[in-house]
Amino acid sequence: MANRRNGTASPAQGLDDILSAAAPHPRTALPNVATTVTTVAALYFGREVFLPIAIALLLTFALAPLVSALKRVGIPRIAAVIASVFGAFAALALFSFIVASQVSELAQNIPVYQTNILTKIRSLKETGVGGGIISRLSGVVERVGQEIDKQDPSLSAATPDKPPREPVPVEIVSRERPLEVLQNIVGPLISPLGSAGLIIVVVIFMLLEREDLRDRFIRLVGYGDLHRTTEALGDAGKRVGHYLLMQLVVNIVYGIPIAIGLWVLGIPNALLWGLLALALRFVPYIGPAIGMLLPLFLALAVAPGWELVAWTAALFALMELVTGNVVEPWLYGSRTGLSPLAIIVAAIFWTWLWGPLGLVLSTPLTVCLVVLGRHVPQFEFLDVLFGNEPVLEPHARLYQRLLAGDPDEATDHAEEMLEEKYLVEFYDKVAIPALLLGERDRVRGVMGDLQRRQVAASALALVANLDDDAKEEAAEDESPHVAGEAGDHGDAAGEDEEADLPDGTGLSVLCAGGRGELDDAAAAMLAQVLGVQGATASKASFADIEPASIRGLDLQTIDTVVVGFLNRDSVKHARFLVRRLKRAKAALRVGIVFWSETGNDDKEAAAKLAHDINADFVAHGMVDAVTGALSSEPPVALKVVAKRRRPRAAPRKVPAAAG
Repeated sequence: MANRRNGTASPAQGLDDILSAAAPHPRTALPNVATTVTTVAALYFGREVFLPIAIALLLTFALAPLVSALKRVGIPRIAAVIASVFGAFAALALFSFIVASQVSELAQNIPVYQTNILTKIRSLKETGVGGGIISRLSGVVERVGQEIDKQDPSLSAATPDKPPREPVPVEIVSRERPLEVLQNIVGPLISPLGSAGLIIVVVIFMLLEREDLRDRFIRLVGYGDLHRTTEALGDAGKRVGHYLLMQLVVNIVYGIPIAIGLWVLGIPNALLWGLLALALRFVPYIGPAIGMLLPLFLALAVAPGWELVAWTAALFALMELVTGNVVEPWLYGSRTGLSPLAIIVAAIFWTWLWGPLGLVLSTPLTVCLVVLGRHVPQFEFLDVLFGNEPVLEPHARLYQRLLAGDPDEATDHAEEMLEEKYLVEFYDKVAIPALLLGERDRVRGVMGDLQRRQVAASALALVANLDDDAKEEAAEDESPHVAGEAGDHGDAAGEDEEADLPDGTGLSVLCAGGRGELDDAAAAMLAQVLGVQGATASKASFADIEPASIRGLDLQTIDTVVVGFLNRDSVKHARFLVRRLKRAKAALRVGIVFWSETGNDDKEAAAKLAHDINADFVAHGMVDAVTGALSSEPPVALKVVAKRRRPRAAPRKVPAAAG
């Protein structure tokens, strides 16, 4: 709760975001099945073309900042591009050479580790009691092996007439020509080397013609909205380039200690395992696990005991904890903009589509798609499916939980927001707009009576669940400051103004719903906020202020009555209630609240409406309702309406009787 005092609210939970979230959001259009199938089929069958282009595009995003930095220090553009590209590919070639040489050395030493592996298998067999699973499996394997090795007795048995055959020496003579041998060696390398050369050329030309390609892309897809397209290109380049660079830094910080630690532990080819850990960490989730299993298996083979395996596992676990909880949040956190589930689904999809390279490229490619969906309306479904931003506005999310009859989850979301916000802000910008959605559904006829009562009951349960938060807020010494809406008060600088809510100590306020159960829920929220301000707040149902029941209200100790309406077309009913309440108690202040998402955007109109219906104040938001209810101004006197009397008819003259 202290975070609300020092103003350290996170941007995602800022009041400005909540205000913008209240705006209506267009429906997201999903692509049809034919379009989706055609796109996936094109990517699958055209992978020989699209895969090098995708790799080149991502490398262009990654190397563009380096080229810009070299240009800033005075290096010509062509030289900067060539130096960046060949430097990057030289590093990749060196990495591949080291890995290949380490793998070759490891393959030569594998027979040396066979004895330790067999020793551990025997120890596991000995631990099995009464023919355990391990001993049974090993027995099956041995019997299968003996059956395979067994020869046919009719062929191998020797007789006096037929002596055993001597083995016939066989000599393999290669008749391949030198050209064929060279072709067999070079042939498998032509395809990857050709693809690598093609990627290098494409990256160079993309970096050299980056501005021209950008302009052509804008002219092709976004000429009608230059601002949106420019923002999308900048966001994509910044996000993907930053992700690749920071991921490389994180992987280096992860791989170097792994290599050093394995070398200290005595694991052979420690450099290989460090480089593989660095590379495999580009693969989300499963990459680090694969990078850990290989050194663990080697530790199992190197030493006869189990201590080395345990130390190796501890090294990887420690590095994962440090990298995941310290290094990654420090360097880039979760700036990819992808949800964890989206990362897993994207890894599966791109691996199926393009194989192992697709697995490595899955995250940056999906980041590009999310950026495209965030800025291009036609592809908004991509941001909805894969992005990590909330897809429902806070008030819509709350209304959905109330509509589902789940006040507990609604309370969880509310308490998360109350870590940074005051109760009055949450009710004003989230809870009341949620009830307004319910009122609109009721007016449209899509909400029945049972469902309306369920939403109201869930809202009242939410208010009851937040009672502890209200008491905690009321116990604080300082008065809550509520950020005002920028622009409502003519603030040229655009800064939020702060309004102090008045102290309600010694005042007694009755909050009532106007015409239905949803109005009662809004009245309960207002009463809780008034209680936080120190007032003695009570609640009344809309049924308690009906004409037949309003005389039964105990208004002797009440200073102010506030009646709220979610339906703003209730002006006549509000005028009727004001007159009834003021007739019941002449010294009573009566306020009317026509709830709205935007609050009192026009105070002059509110004051005029209050004068027309003879109310002491009219409010449209929680802040103005609290301010009006706790005001010390004297009550407005009830206007005397002069009734027009029907004119009396002139007396009829009765003619005198004839004499």
